[in-house]
Amino acid sequence: MVSGPYSILARWSNLFSQLFNIHGVSDFRQTEIHTAVLLVPQPSAFEVERVTEELKRHKSQGTDQIPAELIKAEGRKIRPEIHNLINSVWNKEELPE
Repeated sequence: MVSGPYSILARWSNLFSQLFNIHGVSDFRQTEIHTAVLLVPQPSAFEVERVTEELKRHKSQGTDQIPAELIKAEGRKIRPEIHNLINSVWNKEELPE
């Protein structure tokens, strides 16, 4: 029986290949797993509305320098734009400049 770090790695590799039913893969770092279903659904307009309503007034601004009072004051006018921005970031997986 081989002892040391290699045997532990071999045992872990064997365990994970059984758990994930991956056959013929010698290095899990090179394995890509693609899913057809999103693990977390895209944020809904209702969620954006709920979160903007819950913003606390008289708090310091975040890194975007937009005060919560402005977002709350514009309410229904600005929520669709915020929702579009969030969905854009969500889909592209990039923050805008």
